[in-house]
This record gives sequence, C-alpha cells and structure tokens, in this order.
Amino acid sequence: MPEKIENDIMAILETVIDPELRIDIVNLGLINCVDVNDTGDVIINMTLTTMGCPLSSVLEEMIDAALTILPEVKTTKVVLTWEPAWKIDRMSRYAKMALGL
Repeated sequence: MPEKIENDIMAILETVIDPELRIDIVNLGLINCVDVNDTGDVIINMTLTTMGCPLSSVLEEMIDAALTILPEVKTTKVVLTWEPAWKIDRMSRYAKMALGL
C-alpha cells in the first residue's frame, strides 16, 4: 500500500480519543507501528499506558470503527504489545501540555 494510506490511517487514529485521559492515542504515544498490505488488511501494533488497562477492548473497537471510513481498509487487527513499555516520554509535546506535564 502506498505511504499515503499509512499517513491517512495515522491521521484517523489521531481522532481516537482515550476515554480516561481525553488525548488521542497517537499523541499519547500508544501507536508503535501500522502495517498495511496490498489487499487492505491493517495491523496496528500498539501499547497501553498500563498493562491491565480495562479500556483495551474499547480502544480496539474505537480504532476499528474509525478506520471504516477509509475504503482502502478491508480489515483491521490491533495487536497489543508491552515492549517497548509505554513511558511518559513517548507522549507528544501537545499531550504533555494538555495533561499539565
């Protein structure tokens, strides 16, 4: 898939807001990578701020719903990983400012 599709996916992921922190998952630094194959299957490798986050399934549903607006995306799979571990320094400057850090 062209790089433009990956950029479009990242832009859409910026509209997925963490329900607890009220910051999007991209600026929180939760997205490790996005892989898209030629048939439109998307794999999103991401982490969470805490390992036992009760909102993991909610975030997965929000991601899937958000990406349905892209006609190039046929399937979406979210893979949660814990390496590298999430740390505050993964957040963007915007997210840190919004959270008062």
